[in-house]
Amino acid sequence: MLAVLLALSASAAALEPSTALRRRSLLGLGASALVAPVLGTVAPAVAVVDEAVDVYFGCGCFWHVQHEFVEAERKLLGRDGKALTARAGYAGGKGGAGEGGSVCYHNVARKNDYGKLGHSEIVALDGVPTNKFGKVAEEYFKLFTADGSRPDQFGDRGGEYRNVVGIPGGKNSPLYKDLLEACLAQGDKVDFAAGKGSDADVKAVVWIMDSTKFPAFRAENYHQFHDGFAQGENYPNSYNDLGKTLDLEDTACPYF
Repeated sequence: MLAVLLALSASAAALEPSTALRRRSLLGLGASALVAPVLGTVAPAVAVVDEAVDVYFGCGCFWHVQHEFVEAERKLLGRDGKALTARAGYAGGKGGAGEGGSVCYHNVARKNDYGKLGHSEIVALDGVPTNKFGKVAEEYFKLFTADGSRPDQFGDRGGEYRNVVGIPGGKNSPLYKDLLEACLAQGDKVDFAAGKGSDADVKAVVWIMDSTKFPAFRAENYHQFHDGFAQGENYPNSYNDLGKTLDLEDTACPYF
């Protein structure tokens, strides 16, 4: 796949066809010239503050994704124990937070249901050094198969499982170029579109969200450090027990 953006239908909240450019062409441009050709007239790129950013990644069910990013934190950022920040959560919906400021998994009371609010399942990471963001992003693109399918592409489907990446400033961020390079380094499996909130689930398309406009909301404790959904994804007790090690305060969401 060579296009940065797909000319998707309006119902998929995609960009106009005239904004499409090839990713490899973009990488040939300097960082300062990257954003304007893609989005036309836009605000200046959002500066990265303090050389560390809070980001999130979504790719289907968040159980398996959280495990992969815990391992990425250990391998790439030298974190462990209470220093680990990867948390399962919800993000990307136009509905924002529900009553009381929470976003919840599907529940009988229908309280602040993340699907109804337009959110996707994600994993958030805090304080990622900007010079390591590209390598962290490569771990995300490893989750996709060669044709851009995610592991649960033919199981969990719908807006709750769409592919998203949240960075401060979205496609105006200096980190966007690092994201493109990380994608190419892992086989150029997907295309990108600017997320507008509550976007559609489109195979091999990753919605780039402005995390300052579409922040992440932490999921309930019972979703943290959970075994994966697929056969053989039974993680060791040392992983499952991280929630106890981190002494996480639970959300105000119903259990069922």
